[in-house]
Amino acid sequence: MDGERLEGFVPGNHVVEAYGNGGFRFAGMSHKGSVIVLATGVFAWQATAPSEITAETLGPVLDAEAGSIELLLVGTGTDLVPLSAALRERLKAAGIRFDPMATGAAARTYNVLIAEGRRVAVALLAVQ
Repeated sequence: MDGERLEGFVPGNHVVEAYGNGGFRFAGMSHKGSVIVLATGVFAWQATAPSEITAETLGPVLDAEAGSIELLLVGTGTDLVPLSAALRERLKAAGIRFDPMATGAAARTYNVLIAEGRRVAVALLAVQ
């Protein structure tokens, strides 16, 4: 991210209301494309394929205040795709636990954990 900080285009903590058709619904609005959802807001995410899930594209997660994220769920599209070894090591070094899974499962799990008051974030690749 080269020091560039993305602004949450929808500030605040939101559940994922729907997914599919290349985007997501949250806070009563729709977004085409992938997203990162943090407690501070929903961010557009430029990643479109599992190979684009890197420490650089996950900059908003890695830049989050230390300890603010207990678990990062990563929606890797229609199928589970493991994270690269380099990314796993970078997340571990940042003290962030992670769980990759299909996008639908990640969105549903995120909503359950948010309802439980957990410090969770989710990065979701858009799916059709």
